[in-house]
Amino acid sequence: MLELMTFLDAINWPTTLSADGVGVILLVFFGLFYGLEQLFPHRKDPAQRRGSYATNLGLFVVNNTVLSLLSVSSLFLLAEQYAGQGLLRYISHPAAQMVTAFLVLDLLLYFWHRLCHRFDGLWLFHRVHHNDPYLNTSTALRVHILELLITNALKAGYVVVLGVDQLMMLGNELLITVLTLFHHTNIAFRGEKWLGKLLIVPYLHRAHHSTERYEHDSNYGAALSIWDRLLGTLNEREPVAIGVNGDSPQELINLFKLGFNWVHPAPPVYALPDNLDEMIAEAAYYRAEKRNFSPGYELLDWLEAKNDIFKLLYGYELGKKQQAKYGLTVLG
Repeated sequence: MLELMTFLDAINWPTTLSADGVGVILLVFFGLFYGLEQLFPHRKDPAQRRGSYATNLGLFVVNNTVLSLLSVSSLFLLAEQYAGQGLLRYISHPAAQMVTAFLVLDLLLYFWHRLCHRFDGLWLFHRVHHNDPYLNTSTALRVHILELLITNALKAGYVVVLGVDQLMMLGNELLITVLTLFHHTNIAFRGEKWLGKLLIVPYLHRAHHSTERYEHDSNYGAALSIWDRLLGTLNEREPVAIGVNGDSPQELINLFKLGFNWVHPAPPVYALPDNLDEMIAEAAYYRAEKRNFSPGYELLDWLEAKNDIFKLLYGYELGKKQQAKYGLTVLG
C-alpha cells in the first residue's frame, strides 16, 4: 500500500479541469473510437450503422439540450458547495481520495445498472438503450431522458455524501464516459480478453447487449469488470444477436415513447389455414349431430362452428379480430 501511495504521489495530477475541457476531450475520444470502427469493424452492416448513428446522435442532442443546465453543471455546483464535507474528508491522501471516489462511483453505477434490468419499471426506460440492433460507439449516447435524470440524481447524492470536489467530479465523469464509449465500440483487438480482466471491454459489453435475457443480464460494470467478477454477473459469451427480441422502433420520437410503453410491437399477422372451410364444416357437422340433425339450424351451426375454430386457432380476443379482419360474421 505504501508503494502505491508513493507511485500516486509521483504522478503529476491536474489541478484544474473545466466542463468545456471535458466536452472537448470526449469529442476527441468519440472521433477516435468512431475512426477505429470504420477501419477495424467487428461486425459489418453499413445500412444499420448509418441508421443507428443518426438516431443515437439525435437522442444525444435532445438529451443534452434538455439537461444542459441539470447534468454536469449542476453536479459541478454541488461539488463546489459540498467539497470536503463528506466521507472523503476522513481520507487524508488526495490521490487516495480520487481513487476512492472513482471506485465508489463505478460501484454505484454497477448497482444502478443492475436495478435497471431487475425491475420492469426501470427496464422500460433502459430498453431504449438496448434496442439498438447495431452496437457501436454512438450506442453509449442512446439513453432515455428519464433514465438520464435518475442517474444524475444518484450522482448528485454521491457527490454530497462523499464530499467530492470539482476536480474529482469532472475527472470521474470524463473517465467513466470515455470507458463507456470504448466498450460500446464495434471493434475487437488482440489482448482484449487480457484487458477484460480489469475493464469492461467491447467483447464483454456485446454479451450485455444480447437479445437473450440470460446473456444480457450480466456485465453491468461501467468501467471496471471486477464488480461483475466478484458478484457473479460476468458473462464472456459471444452473442448470436444484438438488441431486443421482437419489433421495436428505431426512430427518435418513438424511442422516447417506448420508454413510457406507448409503442407496442405490431401484433403478429396470422394467415387463414388453407383447409379452414373443411375444419368449420366438420365442426358444424358435429354440432348438427348433437341435435340429431334437427332442420332449421344449419346457418347457426355453421356460425358457431366458425367461432369455435377461430377461438381454437387464435384465442378468444384475437379470434374475434381475425374474423372481423377477413369480413366474417362475429358471434359474441
